[in-house]
Amino acid sequence: MAFVLRYYYNGMVHESFLEFQEAEQLDAAGLTKIIIERLEKCGLEYRKNLVGQGYDGASVMSGRHTGVQARIREVAKHAFYVHCSAHCLNLVLVDCVKSVPDAARFFSLLERLYVFFSSSYVHHKWLEVQSEMFEGAPRELQRLSDTRWACRYITCRNLMDRLSAVKRVLEDISEEEHPDRSVDARGLLGQIDLNFIGLLSVFKKVLGSTKFVSDMLQSPRLDMTKAVDLIEALKQTFKEDRSETSFNNNWDEVIKTCDNCSISLDMPLPKRKRQLSRTLQGCVITSTVGQHVEMDSKEAFKSHVYYPIIDCMIGEIERCFSKLNCGIMKGMQALNPSSSSFLDEESIALLAKAYDADIEDLKHELHQTRRILSRKKSDGQMIPVTLMEFTRFLEPFKEVFFELFRLAKIAVVLPVSSASCERSFSTLKLVKTHLRSTMSDNRLSNLSILSIESERSKAIDMDVFIKRFCAQHGNRRIQLF
Repeated sequence: MAFVLRYYYNGMVHESFLEFQEAEQLDAAGLTKIIIERLEKCGLEYRKNLVGQGYDGASVMSGRHTGVQARIREVAKHAFYVHCSAHCLNLVLVDCVKSVPDAARFFSLLERLYVFFSSSYVHHKWLEVQSEMFEGAPRELQRLSDTRWACRYITCRNLMDRLSAVKRVLEDISEEEHPDRSVDARGLLGQIDLNFIGLLSVFKKVLGSTKFVSDMLQSPRLDMTKAVDLIEALKQTFKEDRSETSFNNNWDEVIKTCDNCSISLDMPLPKRKRQLSRTLQGCVITSTVGQHVEMDSKEAFKSHVYYPIIDCMIGEIERCFSKLNCGIMKGMQALNPSSSSFLDEESIALLAKAYDADIEDLKHELHQTRRILSRKKSDGQMIPVTLMEFTRFLEPFKEVFFELFRLAKIAVVLPVSSASCERSFSTLKLVKTHLRSTMSDNRLSNLSILSIESERSKAIDMDVFIKRFCAQHGNRRIQLF
């Protein structure tokens, strides 16, 4: 397990790595015990000061009744659980592909292309063809990740830009005498048609917008109000993509790509339709009975592929991020100066009740805050525009605006994603090498702290450190100063 602490200090939000801890028991009770012991070991008053907890959404962590987050809330009632936003967005893409059969077949074909082009002979030919047809460094077809769907954008982008080179490589290999490679190349070449180009263009757009938001959600400086704005902006983007104009622009790109790659613009001939059973005739059927809609026209592609993908993305975003509409999130939005509900008493009261704030004192503080901000605005002075700036604005008056400043700090430190925990695992490959394979867990964790928190490690005064080390270890034979 990787432990990362998120906190507000000196006008900034920090995420600090604590340690790696071996988890001997992987059930909810065992994991909860490890977390509580670690908080107590660090001397943290978790019963009062723990205001949020963030995990990747596994059932053992997110279980509503017996999960780790529920058990933590039994001892720290203010520890609001947040499902990692980056993982939620990843689930949106996974569910979208599962619900559209043509999309699932499309990504399966992308995986086959990667496997074919990764063999040594084909890869060498692939690099040669790119150097002949394009300027600059050659591009690679990326392996499709099952856990980071937003990264598939790179695959779609590279394939879209280098599709003419892909087609040429497949054509050259299909004419060779090697039987296996020739058959595989002909099979892949036969599936690169107008329908495939259309799906490639659609997912290049969808995954491009999603990857940008996914990267932003993994920033340690991001707070929940900005995350809400990013998700709403992404949903609005998909709603705009659903327009007729957006589809026509996308289809024009598909036609242009087909012309550049000499791909036929004719849709495949429709196959013989599957006859409906006589027992079902005259009945209302609410589920599929095995028919597959052929993409034999532009309108068929729009109604059976383009719109279902966009609609599924919008629906899944609303479902997976529905928790962002809860009372606590509404209260946090009311502390955001760019929000339409800024300093709204009813909205902030929802957040105040969840964290046992004094409602009466809070009302007076809100009234005075409005007056101060109004006076600063009338004098032409700069006023806060983000939640973090509003928190910094309140800090010099924290004794006067005690409740409001406390709620603002809670709002900025609530976890957005568990990306920092996952990034810490990447350090293990740098620290635990084959020369250090027998080190203890404590040494591994301590070396990881020095690597992950490198800025703090470099700021250590080594003279003071050495003197303290020698004072605590008087039996050392070597004098270090």
